[in-house]
Amino acid sequence: MKPSRRLNAALATTLLLGRCLAATSGRFSVLSMNVAGLPAILNNNDVPGDKATNAASIGSKFAEYGHDVIHVQEDFNYHAHIYRTDTHSFRTATSGGVPFGSGLNTLSNFDWVDFRRVKWDECSDASGADCLTPKGFTFMRVAIAGPTDNSTAVYVDFYNLHTDAGGEDQDLAARQHNVNQVAGYISEWSKGNAVVVYGDLNSRYSRTADTAIRALLASENAAGPGLTDAWIELRRGGVVPTEENVCGNPASDSICEVVDKVFYRSSPLVTLQAETFRYASNEFLQADGNVLSDHNPVFVEFAWSAGSSLRQSDFSGGTSGTWFSDVPALAGITDPKPVTLTFGGGSRLDRVGLTRADGTRLSHGGAGGTEVSLELGPSEYWVEAELCRGERSGKTRNFYMRAATSLGRTLTAGTPTTDCAVYSAPDGWQIAGFVGQDGDEIDQLALVYAPQ
Repeated sequence: MKPSRRLNAALATTLLLGRCLAATSGRFSVLSMNVAGLPAILNNNDVPGDKATNAASIGSKFAEYGHDVIHVQEDFNYHAHIYRTDTHSFRTATSGGVPFGSGLNTLSNFDWVDFRRVKWDECSDASGADCLTPKGFTFMRVAIAGPTDNSTAVYVDFYNLHTDAGGEDQDLAARQHNVNQVAGYISEWSKGNAVVVYGDLNSRYSRTADTAIRALLASENAAGPGLTDAWIELRRGGVVPTEENVCGNPASDSICEVVDKVFYRSSPLVTLQAETFRYASNEFLQADGNVLSDHNPVFVEFAWSAGSSLRQSDFSGGTSGTWFSDVPALAGITDPKPVTLTFGGGSRLDRVGLTRADGTRLSHGGAGGTEVSLELGPSEYWVEAELCRGERSGKTRNFYMRAATSLGRTLTAGTPTTDCAVYSAPDGWQIAGFVGQDGDEIDQLALVYAPQ
């Protein structure tokens, strides 16, 4: 098989990373596909053929086209057949068939640092059996680029979702609640991060009573998560449709509308731009020309570029605690230079913090441990950090941090382990903040860089 343009780009990026050079731009592709994996006895999805055979065909086509991050929905009882024929390096473990699993899984060319399944708080059986399975959404922080020395990395938060179906009042109310729930999660867990949200939203803009997805759009809801719909941007000229134009299956064009959507936003750390949108229906057909699913797969290719004012390191630690980010506080700051570093630690790294010249203090973690601090001179910058991690109560956490300045001075807290890594700011940059997960201690940590 001839390598695709996307694969060639990925190989070039890999070569760069192999030389420990930080990739600052690139491309990645996403695919959303409801794979019609309900047991045939419950729903044949009006798709001809044997469901297990069709699932195996879907998996082989995932392998053939090699899209970077594939979200699937209704991946229930035929999941093993998809994974048996797919070759993606990173794949989520199934949560089970009906009625135990959510049907949400991801197949990816990129690794991630966290993965969580969240069940909807509300569901409705008014038009079907939406409450039969624990439908909801998944969250993962995906590394779309990172050098072998860990000093810089590019992460994007990916959400996969399958909202309540149907058009009865109860269905509409449940779906609105579903969308509000994921929007609230994005606001809390994806602060300061680029986001790509896609899946089966069971919604069309042209349904006057189906207002849930409009709440996600930055153009329609200033208080929302600030997302752009790639279909509206690239195929509808930025205009949200009001007249119904429902796609057939396979879709004859990309102007018509399906219920499967791809939303995204950029951040100060990374700029995203959707460049290609299409329904990949003709890529997922049986040998006789019949469809493999009752949903048109949705394909989007993105270009990305690292931030010009803020970037970050890779992560150290585990996935407990609550996500935090100093990126919103640092965005737009003309002088982010720390004047004081303040850490706390004992057996482990309890907290990290810094203070800027304007008195703003950034601090994360708990109150335990012995506090230590270091005052930086006017032309002295924090340029390097060593982080060591270890296991406690079955969970990985950060045990130790050593900060080094441009003048060679150091500050340490916690207890070193044998599992350590050094993170260095790019030339001309400094460490100015943090991203990670915390509770009573620092569970996971990355450094935020800003120009000196």
